[in-house]
Amino acid sequence: MNAAYDIVIAGGGMVGISLALQLDSLLPAETSILLVEGHALPGGEQASADGYHPSFDARSTALSYSSRAAYEGMSLWDELQQWACPIDTIHVSSKGHFGSTVLAGHDYGWPALGYVVENAWLGRCLASALGRRARLNVVSPARVERALQCTAGVELAIAGADGQQQVRAGLLLIADGAQSTLCSQLGMTTHNKPYGQHAIVANVAVSQAHRGCAFERFTDEGPLAMLPLVGTVEAQHRCALVWTLPPSRAAAMMSCSAAAFTHALQARFGYRLGRLRKVSERASYPLSLTRSTEQVRQGVVVMGNAAHALHPVAGQGFNLALRDVVQLGKTLQEGLQQGLHPGDLSLLQRYQQRQDKDQDRTIDFSDQVPGLFMRKDPLLQVGRDIALLGLDILPPLKAAFVRQAAGVAAMESSSHG
Repeated sequence: MNAAYDIVIAGGGMVGISLALQLDSLLPAETSILLVEGHALPGGEQASADGYHPSFDARSTALSYSSRAAYEGMSLWDELQQWACPIDTIHVSSKGHFGSTVLAGHDYGWPALGYVVENAWLGRCLASALGRRARLNVVSPARVERALQCTAGVELAIAGADGQQQVRAGLLLIADGAQSTLCSQLGMTTHNKPYGQHAIVANVAVSQAHRGCAFERFTDEGPLAMLPLVGTVEAQHRCALVWTLPPSRAAAMMSCSAAAFTHALQARFGYRLGRLRKVSERASYPLSLTRSTEQVRQGVVVMGNAAHALHPVAGQGFNLALRDVVQLGKTLQEGLQQGLHPGDLSLLQRYQQRQDKDQDRTIDFSDQVPGLFMRKDPLLQVGRDIALLGLDILPPLKAAFVRQAAGVAAMESSSHG
């Protein structure tokens, strides 16, 4: 391992590898990049669809249209889309109220509003692409145990199979997830807002074809999303469920039988996809809004969930992280062309200023919408119903809403920035 790298990425999850691929695509060949990941990564085999079969139980990620554009820029989309289910339409409704709307990608000339891909396939494609990029140095399994800022960058202690090694990074990109230990070491604090809710995630077999429609159903307990998935041998028609509930209700739904869970979910969701036939293994996690109070400093940038972890409504979190990745890559490319060092504070502040608006807008949306639909004020409920209907009645308003949800507004703002 070299004693010094221009850029070190701490964390090789979906954000960390995407970051490495973006930087490899944009930065000069002489820019040295090291990725450090605590878990063993798959080898660099081709991510061919041959031999891959989706699993009924697999967890999934919703990719917005902007994320497709990001992966196209990394030359990854052709592989990734082989097992990605397009979201052609999104049906938004509020349980027990008359307001609803349908958003459609073809209304805007897009092939889809977004895509749902299993994490296993996304991880396989990312790891395969990482293995094909000869310039990228990868240490896995290993982790950055300590980070100390110095005049020349950041001094890192990396612990791996060969023991601990000292590495100097001109720029440290922290992508080690929420509650980052490296951020804590560097004194980079976070603001945490608990929602007092839990999300239950599972896959659901349904009797009717989803036809590429994602359902976002707002209830008095919290939002419920059913996202279209590629079918499996076990379930020809399959959706990914994200069901937000108060903690006590979530605990009851986690401990009850599969039959009782299915019955309760059917009552909440309705019969738009026919009868719910089978539910996979369930998982639950508490929800909160977490945002780093300091995303950049000299020689350091915080990325992914370490920078911001959002409410899962509308699936905005990972897509925002990918837009951060794209913007950081472009800003570093620009700075290097201007003769700046990748860890230069003014350059990193330029990146932050360019992303502030997108981050603020996306975080505010994911923070405010769930609470708005849970409030029981009758006048507010009528206003929400009219607002949902208004998306259909007023095409410009609907277009603006869709462009924000798909990340296109942020892409256009970035291109003009």
